[in-house]
Amino acid sequence: MASALAASPAAAQTRCITAPEAEAMAQVALPDIIRQTGVVCAARLPATSLVRQTRGVFIAKYDAAADRAWPTARGAIVKLSDPMVDSLLGSDFARPLLTSLIGPLLVGRIAVEDCPVIDRLVTQLAPLPASNTASIIVTTLQYLQAEKARGQNVAVPNLPLCAAPK
Repeated sequence: MASALAASPAAAQTRCITAPEAEAMAQVALPDIIRQTGVVCAARLPATSLVRQTRGVFIAKYDAAADRAWPTARGAIVKLSDPMVDSLLGSDFARPLLTSLIGPLLVGRIAVEDCPVIDRLVTQLAPLPASNTASIIVTTLQYLQAEKARGQNVAVPNLPLCAAPK
């Protein structure tokens, strides 16, 4: 019976996350990603750069959004893994551990010569609510995944996003 469920389309559909769930995951990761990007780009950007800010209104906005998004992100992580993980994610240490693992995976790919472009993008996105930034990230990811599915040579993370309702 287990193998039948694993092969069924309904079971496969449960192993994906919705756009709002992906956005929540992005919101949770963004503060650490921004901070780590500032470290990587410290030699290329002025100290006044938003990416280099470790405290203040800008980063506080992302921290607050991450706090609000955590329950949804946690649910998405459980959905993609095993329900038994839920009890582990209830620990006060789970979220910092997860973000400390995810951030370097993404930030480690930054070429320092790209830091001025990243700084410009962050500055342009700064007036928006953090949820909008997360939405832009997920929409871009969906677009890149669609391009890859059409045969384009696009490097894109393999985040299992559920098909959007039609």
